[in-house]
Amino acid sequence: MEQLDRAAKKMDLSQNLHEILQHPEKLHIVSLPIVMDDGSTKVFLGYRSQYSSILGPYKGGIRFSRDVDADEVKALSFWMAIKVAATNLPLGGGKGGVVVDPREVSESELERISRQYVRALYDNLGPNKDVPAPDVATNPKIMGWMVGEYSHIAGMPVPAAFTGKDVDDGGIAARATSTARGGFYLLEKMRIKQNKEANSMRIAIQGFGNAGRVFADLAYAAGYNIVGISDSRGSIYCESGFDIADVSSYKKNTGSLLGYSGATEEWPESRAVLEVDCDVLIPAAIENQIDSSNVDRIKSLLIVELANGPITPDADRVLEGRSVVVVPDVLANAGGVIVSYYEWYQNYHGEQWDEDATNEKLHVQITQAYDDIAKMSQEQDCSMREATFIQALRRINDGYEKISQIQHRKVI
Repeated sequence: MEQLDRAAKKMDLSQNLHEILQHPEKLHIVSLPIVMDDGSTKVFLGYRSQYSSILGPYKGGIRFSRDVDADEVKALSFWMAIKVAATNLPLGGGKGGVVVDPREVSESELERISRQYVRALYDNLGPNKDVPAPDVATNPKIMGWMVGEYSHIAGMPVPAAFTGKDVDDGGIAARATSTARGGFYLLEKMRIKQNKEANSMRIAIQGFGNAGRVFADLAYAAGYNIVGISDSRGSIYCESGFDIADVSSYKKNTGSLLGYSGATEEWPESRAVLEVDCDVLIPAAIENQIDSSNVDRIKSLLIVELANGPITPDADRVLEGRSVVVVPDVLANAGGVIVSYYEWYQNYHGEQWDEDATNEKLHVQITQAYDDIAKMSQEQDCSMREATFIQALRRINDGYEKISQIQHRKVI
């Protein structure tokens, strides 16, 4: 909400829309009674926040976590509304989840939870209403269960009801790498604009899960020097750079980055990598990683936020005061939702694009969004984050005015 307020003030957003955007349009809280494997019944709590449908159907992930609550899904659905508007997608923002640790239930219990979630929210989901996708601790298999349940209730196949599915269920191969690939395309855009060579730029990456690892693979293949990497157990550093394939193999075999022989330094703390000497910093883990306790030790002058909300508002202001360029999460990790939209579009229209064509469309769309936002940043003399919000809010405002005009004509 602080980000909304700052951008609204900068662009003189109408008071009516400003008030509307401080609340989700709908917040669903549902009880999910599940028969467990031992025959007992346990009730799980499910959420779905549908923030804004001004520009189109709600779009956003479903996460399975013990930490899911109403405030979290509201905040994430708001961010999604900004993200889709900033990248010029005809969608709104949504986010959902179930309070469950997938590690504490069997696969059959997890399937029953997934299907019951769809049954509880069926009337509020669908290709023209709300199109969920995977998020924390959910995956293509779970999306397959969900779209299968939705189609069963509908009485016909409805592949466009969910995205992030396996290819056999109507998904697209490009989705698995799209979040990291979108961020990588933006880094390449900035590097070329600055007339720099890839091998002259040192990158540190916090997080070696899907987004961080794929980003490392792409950057390493392009010639960038990956000097720092971390996972949940700790951080490793090598001034001369890592062989990413070798690091990935070690991580797969041991379950950790610590102890890797190619590292010259290591620390048993994931956040340590944020402070290494580098040209580009990629937070690709979880939220609130750069805050008042470590912001003064951040050395990079360019940060690309692959994670959601990795920098706190206070730290963000400090970095802005030091002229650190931050490519915000709502732009930097938008590759995921862009390709999710492509999956929805193909399912909805009965089309099928190959992986290369999908990646090329992603490249065009996300770099065009960057150009628009960079121009806005210069015109408004503001940070990339504020410019992204302003760009998104202008598009939402245009949609709001069109809806208001239609409603006014109906009244007349």
